[in-house]
Formats: sequence, structure tokens, C-alpha cells
Amino acid sequence: MFSKFVSSGVSQAAARTSATTWVHRGSMAAVRHHASQTSAGPVDKMESFDNYYEKDKLHKKPGDPNKRDFTYFVLGGARFIYASAARLVALKFVSTMSASADVLALANAEFDIGDIPLGQGITVKWRGKPIFIRHRTPAEIDRETAVNMNELRDAEPDAARAQQPEWLIIVGICTHLGCVPIANAGDYHGWFCPCHGSHYDVSGRIRKGPAPLNMEIPPYKFLTNTKVLIG
Repeated sequence: MFSKFVSSGVSQAAARTSATTWVHRGSMAAVRHHASQTSAGPVDKMESFDNYYEKDKLHKKPGDPNKRDFTYFVLGGARFIYASAARLVALKFVSTMSASADVLALANAEFDIGDIPLGQGITVKWRGKPIFIRHRTPAEIDRETAVNMNELRDAEPDAARAQQPEWLIIVGICTHLGCVPIANAGDYHGWFCPCHGSHYDVSGRIRKGPAPLNMEIPPYKFLTNTKVLIG
């Protein structure tokens, strides 16, 4: 009984396997037949895909003339405003560069020196700097004129430092570190700088000490024998 049942099961399994194989073979044959009946056409005969995108393209239409005019108007106005602003900035810059009347007045200063005693001097202010004006004696002029140029650190003859021999006009600032020297002091009877010990003669030339140069001569001219314009 049991052997018959086993034999029957084996027979049924074999039958199912045979049927499955037949179906598989049939399917493969059908696929090959369909492939043999189908062939790709020539490339130039194939439909272009570009046509599918034509509808997605943006088709630009001519703009509205009124809108274009408005755009040009806005751009033109913006350029005009920018140019005007640039002009105002330039004018303001130039105006700041121009000297005012007060500044021009300070650039030149007129002094009456007729009351300065012989052998004495005064200190005036010009452009924020002290100016030494000394009324020199004939003896002082002779002494400074006779100085040997080889003895000077910053060689300069006395005649080159005074437009009129009796009047010496110099910037009263030590050329070492900018201190203001003391008049009628020092080893050479001119000026002495107490900051670091520089000695100047009555021509304003450095004779001793650390200062490297003579005291500066400002631009000036005599308007009369007793009036001088500095600057």
C-alpha cells in the first residue's frame, strides 16, 4: 500500500516537471519568434525627440513699446541722478581743497620792525611758528661775515641769509628736535637751545651741539625799510 502511494507521487511529480519544461520551452520559442519578426528601422527614419520639447520652449514676444519707453526713462533718470551726485561730490572736494580767506590771510603776515632797538630782536608768529627778527649791529654783521666756511657744519655765508645786513629773519625752531632756542645766549652770542645744547651764531647758523642744520629762513620781502611781509 505504502509503495503504491510513493510510486504514484513520483509519477505525478515527474508529470508536473515535464509540463513545466514544456511551458518554458514554449515561452522561449515565442520570444525568439517575436524577436525575429521585429527589427529596428534606419536611424534617419526614426522620429526625432526634439519635437516633444517644442511645446516647452519659451516663445518671446516683442515687448510693449510703452513698457520699453518707461524702462528707458527710468534708466536715464538713474544715470542723471548718479551724474549729479558725482558732480556734487567733486565740487565739495574741490571746495575743501581751496584755501579760505582766513587761511590765505594767515599765509602772509606783515610786520612793522622800525621800533626794534639796535642789537635786539623780537619774536612774532607766522603759520603757527615762532619767527626771530633781529636788528643786528655793525659789529655783529662784521663778525658773522668774517666766519671761515670751513668752521661751519652747514656752510652758508652770512650774506646769503640776510636780504638787508642789519635785519636777520629766521624761523625760531632748533633743527635738532624742534625746540625754541633762547635769544642772546650760547657760546656764539646768538641763540642757545636748552633741550640738547645746540649753539647758533647771530646769523642763525649752527656752531656747536647736535643740531645738524642752520635755522630756516622763511620767505619774506621788504615792503619799505621798516615793513616786512613774511610768506
